[in-house]
Amino acid sequence: MKRDELLDAAEGLLADHGVQALTLAAVAERAGVSKGGLLYHFKTKDALVAGMIDRLIADFDALVAAQDETCYTRAYVQATFVAVQSGRLRRWAVATGAAGDPALLVPLREAMARWHTHDLATEPDPVLSRIVRLACEGVWEAATQCPTIFDPGRPHQGDFPGLRERLLSLVH
Repeated sequence: MKRDELLDAAEGLLADHGVQALTLAAVAERAGVSKGGLLYHFKTKDALVAGMIDRLIADFDALVAAQDETCYTRAYVQATFVAVQSGRLRRWAVATGAAGDPALLVPLREAMARWHTHDLATEPDPVLSRIVRLACEGVWEAATQCPTIFDPGRPHQGDFPGLRERLLSLVH
């Protein structure tokens, strides 16, 4: 069993049944491995959650790097909307919701700080670039919330192409 398959099982369990259902035994059962097989990769539930968060960070870093853009902010915008439209951001809500210990979120806070400050000094308008990156964070937040009838202002999938293009038009 590969580490990513175990993380997928944990994320699926969280998405389907919530934080209270996340136990090592339940993850092992969902992944179809023994608890010992799971413990080989993740010694504790906190280690499992940390693994999910580390994977989120690596995944977004890879999305940014894969964009064919010379401007970091443009790559950041493109990566944000790839993540939003592919459903990858659902992982963010699931994994961060499982982090009962705030210390587990330190790597994510550090990554966010890095993403929000990376190469700002080299961009033509660093303040505007920062605003665009913060707007992307708002898109992340909107995309990971469960839609309700009481949330009419929440953007929907059909809104994302226009939002992406407008944000891209702000940075060169």
